[in-house]
Amino acid sequence: MSTPLRPVSETEIAAFNRDGAVLLKGVLAQQWTDLLAEGLEYAHDHPDGMSAGVSLPLRIDQFPAAHSPKLQELLDHSPIAEIVGSVLRAPVRFYMDQMFYKPAGPIAPSAWHQDTCYYNVEGDQLIRAWVCADPAPREVSLEVLRGSHLWNITYRPPVGRDPAEDPQGVAELEAAFARGERLIGPEAHQQWTYFDSFLDPGLPALPNIEGNRDSFDILGWNYEPGDVLLFHGNIVHSARGGVTLPHPRRSHASLWAGPRVHYLHRRSQAIPDPIKLYDYDPKDGQPLADFPEVFPLVWEPA
Repeated sequence: MSTPLRPVSETEIAAFNRDGAVLLKGVLAQQWTDLLAEGLEYAHDHPDGMSAGVSLPLRIDQFPAAHSPKLQELLDHSPIAEIVGSVLRAPVRFYMDQMFYKPAGPIAPSAWHQDTCYYNVEGDQLIRAWVCADPAPREVSLEVLRGSHLWNITYRPPVGRDPAEDPQGVAELEAAFARGERLIGPEAHQQWTYFDSFLDPGLPALPNIEGNRDSFDILGWNYEPGDVLLFHGNIVHSARGGVTLPHPRRSHASLWAGPRVHYLHRRSQAIPDPIKLYDYDPKDGQPLADFPEVFPLVWEPA
């Protein structure tokens, strides 16, 4: 595995723990940004059942490295896992990855949301590593609510079926959940959308952040290829848009887990479990380390 161009500083680690996110400038060599671009283009040109979106022309792919060899090489051999582990100060396991492909022209925004509610996983050692093959000025880059990873709250996803509009469908999902069934099954890896799930009425809705930006402590950055943006799995975040770029905004987000992350069967699940996990019968509270074939240990301190 390659090493970063420079070590992560104590100041940067402190900023991540305090704010829930940090931009690490100039830590990836050119070979990795080139590999990233190649891998994203391949994934874009080879859609599968996990390619979807919530607003055109935004394209979102779940688990793109599963069929993009260059992206898999990035995950296996780039310094990203070491960078994440050095911030966590702990061994890290790979959970899943995503592609967010926004073509040149008007850039679509991504809604404010929190990743926690989408997955059957929970813990305070979830980190997302966001890298982009293109320059992403603050106007189209990620933003976070500073410190929201410490709020100890899980918000309702902004996508899914509304119980008021589809009571029968939601009742069926509720019954399946009560039986202990995973609401998004392995068949979703063949054909999936964000609206296979439902809006969990047991979770609070997000506040209207965009309509009240001055009321929130919003943190954002100007991103350049070679940077790595780390943000906590529980932090509230979005990506801005509404401006026109002469080039695409092609980004890749990988999710990594430390030892204190465990399985949790969620009613609000919107993203399928990793395909290999369906061969097991995970129980609430089981650490991901119980499933090394699904969640491989990629990096650990010397």
